Formats: sequence, C-alpha cells, structure tokens
Amino acid sequence: MQEARRPALLERLRERKLLSFALMAVTLSLGILIGTIISGGGVSAADEKAAAPDAAPLKVPDPVPVENQFTEIVRRVRPSVVNIRVESIPESREARGRQTPEGMEDFFRRFFGMPGAPEDFDMPTPPRRPGEGSGVVVDAHGYVMTNAHVVSEADRVRVRFPDDDEMFDARVIGVDEETDVAVIKVDGAGDRFIPAKLGNSDAVNVGDWAIAIGSPFGFRETVTVGIISAKSREVQGPARISRPFQKFFQTDAAINPGNSGGPLVNIRGEVVGINTAIVSRSGAYEGLGFSLPSNVAVEVYNQIIKHGRVARGSIGITFSNNQDQATLRVYGAEKGVFVTDVKAGGPADEAGMQPEDVIVEIDGVQITDGDQLIELVASLPVGEKVPVKVMRGGKAETLQVEIADRAQLFAEELGFESPEDAEAEEAATVLFGISVQELSSSRREQLGYDGEGGVLVTAVEPTSFSDDIGMLPNDVIVAINRRPVATMNDVREVQNGLKPGDDVAFKVMRRGPDEWQALYLAGVLPESGPRRF
Repeated sequence: MQEARRPALLERLRERKLLSFALMAVTLSLGILIGTIISGGGVSAADEKAAAPDAAPLKVPDPVPVENQFTEIVRRVRPSVVNIRVESIPESREARGRQTPEGMEDFFRRFFGMPGAPEDFDMPTPPRRPGEGSGVVVDAHGYVMTNAHVVSEADRVRVRFPDDDEMFDARVIGVDEETDVAVIKVDGAGDRFIPAKLGNSDAVNVGDWAIAIGSPFGFRETVTVGIISAKSREVQGPARISRPFQKFFQTDAAINPGNSGGPLVNIRGEVVGINTAIVSRSGAYEGLGFSLPSNVAVEVYNQIIKHGRVARGSIGITFSNNQDQATLRVYGAEKGVFVTDVKAGGPADEAGMQPEDVIVEIDGVQITDGDQLIELVASLPVGEKVPVKVMRGGKAETLQVEIADRAQLFAEELGFESPEDAEAEEAATVLFGISVQELSSSRREQLGYDGEGGVLVTAVEPTSFSDDIGMLPNDVIVAINRRPVATMNDVREVQNGLKPGDDVAFKVMRRGPDEWQALYLAGVLPESGPRRF
C-alpha cells in the first residue's frame, strides 16, 4: 500500500519545487524591473532640475558686419603698409673707421626693435642683429617710403606684405638724415604693390582724427586711432643738436617700437605723415608720438629718387631760434635773424659776414625769423650767388654769398658722411660683395700659394651674393665665368658685363689642411643690385 503511494508523493514534491523556483524567478524579475523604473525616474528628476532655472539659453546671432568709417579706411590703406625686417652685423671701431659723434643719438626713443650696440669685439663671423620697422608703398614699381634710422645701418633689408609671410629683398635707394626719411625698392614681389593715397599735410589741423598703421613690437598690421595733438613740434637731443627740417605732427595715436616708417592717415584714408619718433620715459607708448608731415616727406622722396640724396643750401652761419626782439633793436633792426657765429671758411665768412650781424633780406626776400631763413636758403641751388642784406652797427650792407651744400658744410657738426666720402665709397661698389687684392710675390710667399694668376679675397660682405654662395676671406679667385683673372681690372671688366639675373661661376683656390684645393662657387646675381666692394 505504501509502495503504491510513493510515486504520487514524489510527484507532488517535484511540483512544489518547480513552483518555488517559478515564484523566485518572478520575484527576481519584478525586483529588477522596479529598480530600473526607480533608477530611470531618478535620472529624469535630476535632468529636470537646472542649475539656473530662471536663465534662458543664449543664442549666437547671424554675422552682420558693423560698418564704420574707420573700417573702410583701414580696408583701403592696410594693403599698402609693409613690415620691414633688417639684419645688421656689428663691426669693431677700427673696421667702421668712424664713430657716431658724442650726443648724436636722439634722446627720444626711435621705434625700431633693435637692441643697443654691443661693446667692441672682433669675431670672424659676427652675429647678425635683427631689427624691425614699417613702411608704406608709394609707387607700383616697388618703391617704399620709410625712416632712415630703420634701414641706413642695415646689411640686409627684407619686406613682408599684409597676409603674406614671404620675404622679399629690398635695396636702399637713398636716405636723408635731416628728416629721417628713406626710400627703398623691393624686387621680385610681382603685383603686390598697392600705392597708398597721399594727402596734403598743410590741410591738417589740431584735433583732426589720426590713424597709425604699422608693426609695433613685431605685431604686424596694427591699427591705432587718436587725434593730431599739435603741429610744428621740434624735438632736440641732449646735445641740443638742431634738426631744423624736422617739424613734426604730434599725435596721441598709440605708436610704439616697430611703427617707425609707417603711415599716419587722416579720416579720408590719405597719408599725411610718416611716423618717426616718440617721447617716453619707459621706452613705450606714453601718448606722445611724432610724425613727419607728408609734404616734407614727398619733397625728400622726389629728390632721393632723382639724385640718390637730398642737397640743401646753406650759407654757414649759426643763430638762435629764440632771439629776443630787444636784441634785434639794439643791433639796428626791427626784424631779421641775429647771427651768433660764422663758420670759418664757409660762404658767409668768405663774403665778409660777421657775428652780431642781423640778416634782414636774402635774394630780395624780407627775412623775419629763422624758420623762414632756413626754408629759403635750403631751397636755393648749390653754387648760386645771392645778395644778402645785413644790418651792422645800425647800417645796411649787402654781401654776395655763394650757396653751399649743407651736408658738406656741416658734415662734422651734424655727424653726416660728407658727399665726397659717399661718392668715394660708391665708387668702390661692385656686384659681387667682396674686397679683393692683387697678389704680390711677397704676399704669395706669405700665403704659401704658388699658383698662377688670381686675386686674393680680403673681405666678404655679409648677406651679399658672394656670402650666399660660400666665398670666404683668403680665397684666391683664379677665374670668373671661365675667364682667368689676375688683377683688379680683370674682376671689374667681368662684372661690368654682367647684370642681375645672370649666372656667375667662380673658380677659387682655398687652402686646405695640407694643400690648396680648387672649388667652384656659382649662383645667379640677385635683383637687389650692387653690394659694397
């Protein structure tokens, strides 16, 4: 009997186990489902709780340019403003042959990002010092106006245009130290030249808008705005060196080192000045910037492109610009210029002028002050004789005075290179950028060179064509373009038949560790023109 019930009991136990497992599975599933719902509900609740529930999301509007007059001016002028990079190589005082006269460094800060001159040293290959300035294109043929102090001492000048990092070599056409204006020509830049529109600086008034464009501290194409703060400002150095042709516009448009040579523009987008200097106790912008009026710059530019320099008349006198009217009356004149000194051997001295004379008339023009005298005499042709009326001891005398070249007459006092020195230096100019010396028998013996012919390279101008192709001092040039050379004239005859863009190949002998070896150095003559010989 019991054996008969046993299978039924086992079956019921099995059913109970299955039911328990089913209940457990259902319970577990419900727990997971409830947990998921609770978790999801918690995330939604957190998302809905904003950090700033009362703040509306911001939206960026469609780009709509804000047009104004300054925007249009900059758009027109900016393509004409270039960045000028220069390299200078320090030389020893012996190599320079002359020093800047004491006190000639302008006391105001020239905005030129170049460190001060190092102490004298002699190195086989001196380090190159970089500098930076600005310039403005004034002619579509590649002519750029800038400051003399930017480029006059540079061994290499290169130019970059707006939105273009390519650099183009430039050569200096001429400089005028009196006004600090220079003209350079950029070669190989194609159609990048967009001349700026020039204005008449005589129309500028105090209070007019002034816009300066340039590369302060190397930040290219920087635009600053201010007003014309004053006109006809004179700025003198600590040695009281007179620069009578520097009568500046003063502006509070921000100007800093690197702006030098860039344009000062009026509200019509016309260039009315060339930014030249600042007065600052810190070396940076303090609200006092100075710009040479464009009319003066244009006059200088026209003489430079015609003659390579500016010739100004002078009669060789010194006078005080702040003369007292009582002094004039005591010496017999109501108006005029009181002569304090006469340069020995100058035109006025030779004509018989004396200190304490009062100049009252020149070439029939009544003289009222020193500025008028300077402007009149500077415009007269050098070499022309003009009548000069003076009051001496209350009596009038007329002297015949021959006009001299101011730069030549006062070269030492003003720290200028005399025209004769400049012409002599220019006469020693060749295309290659080397100095050569004929080989005497004693020099050959000293060098240990027994080859035939040849000229000795005594110096290679940094950044010149010869420097670029690897020429070195003490190389012996034996042939140029397969033509043997043995004298200076041989070198000159070869170079006179060459022009920029021609191929030039040198055969040189260079001393090695054990013997002289033949080398072949070649390149294409650059478009940048002649280099120093």
